[in-house]
Amino acid sequence: MSTSRLVILDYADVSSDPSSKDLSSYLERAFGGSSSSNNGISPLGIVAIRNIPGFVAAKNALLPQGHTLAHLDESYLDKHLTDAASLYNAGWSRGKEKLGDKPDYAKASYYFNPLSDVPGTEEDRAKYPASYPCNKWPNEDETDLQGFKDNAKNLGNIMHKTVVLLSRHIDNLAARKVKGYKQDLLYNAMKETEKAKGRLLYYYPLEESNDSDAQTKPFDNWIGWHNDSGFLTSLSGDLYVNATGKSLDKSEIDPAAGLYVTDRSGESIHVSIPEDCMAVQIGEVVQILTGGVVSATPHCVRGPSPNFNGVKVARISCPCFIDSKPIYPLVAPEGCSREQVVNAGIGREKVPALEDRWTEDGMSFGDFLQKTFERYYDWKG
Repeated sequence: MSTSRLVILDYADVSSDPSSKDLSSYLERAFGGSSSSNNGISPLGIVAIRNIPGFVAAKNALLPQGHTLAHLDESYLDKHLTDAASLYNAGWSRGKEKLGDKPDYAKASYYFNPLSDVPGTEEDRAKYPASYPCNKWPNEDETDLQGFKDNAKNLGNIMHKTVVLLSRHIDNLAARKVKGYKQDLLYNAMKETEKAKGRLLYYYPLEESNDSDAQTKPFDNWIGWHNDSGFLTSLSGDLYVNATGKSLDKSEIDPAAGLYVTDRSGESIHVSIPEDCMAVQIGEVVQILTGGVVSATPHCVRGPSPNFNGVKVARISCPCFIDSKPIYPLVAPEGCSREQVVNAGIGREKVPALEDRWTEDGMSFGDFLQKTFERYYDWKG
């Protein structure tokens, strides 16, 4: 595990104006594209932030409720929390997603927008049902999920606010590196957006296998290798629980389990987010908008060995995807070539090629996402 390569910032610095606290060198080490000078150290595309007001309490309030939610009666989940009209982008979803050619039952998701229960205009919601779904909250009295809605919104709003603050510093880095970069481009998009998607994830315990050869088991067996395709993704960190929902200390967990990121050399780096930190990952859209100054990195989640310590282990986490409108144009800065953007990519053998999805400069974010979904659906790695 390579924790020394994880860049950790303090919230006080992130909340400072870039003119008074320049974080460019730290962000370049965390996110830098192929032209970055990082003394030979490849970026992981992720940064951790410590001392965020209210974050740890908010995370500890919501994540344990993921176990209760995942064990509600299937008929209740299907009837009250499933939203086919949004292509399962609101409420409960299990087995609806594919990364490859098989439905994914290894995990389940509960999607919610922490910023608005009814985002966008009526026209937006009709035209882009997957981007502007209305929230579907469980009945807290019927489901033993008291405080769930408030807990989810509280954590999501903290994550959004922190991403907005960090985006100013990413803008500052890009402006230093690219002459044609527009001032406050990312900051304005993140500050003004209503398009935020929290995803409370429950990874089910892996089943034991008679196959003793570890080499034949998928490395990315809890979530497959992928890039975040949007703007910025905030990560809550994770919680491991046993079959009853009791939290487990990290010492009780298979040390090989967790988040992995690919660096520029092709190495898979195990990244452990400190429990008092929120993390932020770069999406491919920001790689495009900065002309490759920052890079999205392929990442996956590896499950624990089912036989480790004889305990059935589940994982709970809550990323929040902070994006902009589907009509947002994906335009590289003036003076930056398409090749610069594409060549800034990392681990291209693990994910569908960016140039096959970002097919033209100025392509809308919505069209890019649709093309990306199609490519991942057929992706065999």
